[in-house]
Amino acid sequence: MKVLVLGSGVIGTTAAYYLAKAGHQVDVIDRRGAPAMETSYANAGEVSPGYSAPWAGPGVPLKAIKWLAMRHRPLVIRPGLDPALWRWCLAMLRNCTQARYRINKGRMVRLAEYSRDCLRELREATGIEYDARQRGTLQLFRSQHQLDDTGKDIEILRESGVEYQLLDRDGCVGHEPALARVRDKFAGGLRLPGDETGDCFKFSQNLAQMAQALGARFHFGVELAGLEAQGGQWRRARTNAGTFEADACLLALGSYSPRWLAPLGLRIPVYPVKGYSLTLPIVDAARAPESTVMDETHKVALTRLGDRIRVGGTAELAGYDLRLHDARRRTLEHVVGDLFPGGGDAARAEFWCGLRPMTPDGTPLLGATAVRGLYLATGHGTLGWTMAAGTGRVLADLIDGRTPQIDMEGLGTERYAR
Repeated sequence: MKVLVLGSGVIGTTAAYYLAKAGHQVDVIDRRGAPAMETSYANAGEVSPGYSAPWAGPGVPLKAIKWLAMRHRPLVIRPGLDPALWRWCLAMLRNCTQARYRINKGRMVRLAEYSRDCLRELREATGIEYDARQRGTLQLFRSQHQLDDTGKDIEILRESGVEYQLLDRDGCVGHEPALARVRDKFAGGLRLPGDETGDCFKFSQNLAQMAQALGARFHFGVELAGLEAQGGQWRRARTNAGTFEADACLLALGSYSPRWLAPLGLRIPVYPVKGYSLTLPIVDAARAPESTVMDETHKVALTRLGDRIRVGGTAELAGYDLRLHDARRRTLEHVVGDLFPGGGDAARAEFWCGLRPMTPDGTPLLGATAVRGLYLATGHGTLGWTMAAGTGRVLADLIDGRTPQIDMEGLGTERYAR
């Protein structure tokens, strides 16, 4: 079968690899000059099934008000006249109930756990390198109230079979020794030992080469002009480099997916949520994190990637604006300097932002659309790297006519059919 993949971020690249491995003729087009040059370029580096949870949950509206008042706030809203933003926010508020939170988190953990297993299999089969570390994630609570409020999440982790460890200060320091210097700044933590870390950009670049070795063709610097369907059937993609026809098409364009689906009469509630990161060279390994530490107060993740520290966080609702704001840099610098002082050199850090494709309920949109032959993989939010391998495997199975190895309930567009 001839398959066209639109987008070579970590999702599109992983799907292309699995499709090529299954023997399909695969063409991948991307407007950038190489794989993973947009949202997959400098994300937080977490592969965190245990931390997979929707932003919409009980108490979040009140928390959001508090976040907006913080000096180093994790949430920024730049209001405008964009009706898509307000529709998305209202839909998210409708998901801020305990019942919907449990359903959505269960769906997300199901895909994320499967994806982690697929990543391990892929790593063992190919030997792919991407600064991988398998030392878990430590969710760090600065207050006793945060620590006491973990009950609901722990209950869901237990039901999903996800291993966890609730730690006091000494326990946190035992897994992240550099925190001994700042032990007075936190009350405890929740450790997820099954989580991993790695450089999403390196992974995507190396996996694209492996996909090419299997016969996949990557076309870079190609601008999409439009998608065509006829009689409810996918036909072709128009680009500045000509027309690409295929038996099936996978749309993996992240936050930009809604723009290309709308002319076909397909509407999905995906909105761009801008995130920022700093990448610092390590200057003292003993003062740097061992794996990933998530500062629960500021919603900032700090991850060791080889000889670097990646600091990622902030949710900014500002449409497709990619401007870098110094206030967000100051927040990231504050967190890394507060928890891991002297570990990295902020003066030599790379400052970056990307657009995370978010759904109101946090769960991605995977699988077939109402247009036959057109498939969708978007809406992963902050968990694109966590869910990439599983998403690629699932989409390759669906396009190939095979039944995926996980239950697909609630992971498709049908949940928004109303």
